[in-house]
Amino acid sequence: MLTDILKVLFNNHFNKLKIEIELYKNESTISKTQKGIANSGGNLCLHLIGNLNTYISAALGKTNYSRNRALEFSLKDIPRSILLTKIEETRVAIENTLDSLSQQDLKMEFPLLVFEEKTTTESMLIHLTTHLAYHLGQINYHRRLVEA
Repeated sequence: MLTDILKVLFNNHFNKLKIEIELYKNESTISKTQKGIANSGGNLCLHLIGNLNTYISAALGKTNYSRNRALEFSLKDIPRSILLTKIEETRVAIENTLDSLSQQDLKMEFPLLVFEEKTTTESMLIHLTTHLAYHLGQINYHRRLVEA
């Protein structure tokens, strides 16, 4: 079933995200930016947490998560321990949501209009795994750049 594959992908990506955040040698560099790099690793991490909680936990899992997207990119100096806790909380919320979805749920229209056209829930979930992987790569690059 697709949800089993998605759970493996999300769990793998969340574990890699935690490792990336832990690999920053100096906690202050998590929020550092450089010329031409607008988003820090910390802000990208917050963005992923907000994005995934909004589109999976809240939209599909019916949690009461409320997103403040602007803060995802403006908050600075969030302690590593808080980021790691938020990552794990998000991972658990997503796993619980995926466990609650049936094959029929996946074929249904996604409850929010995110793109120009409506999409199925399964298409949106696949998109969200690639979105996570994309920003995970940016965080890896950011970490190596600011700590070079």
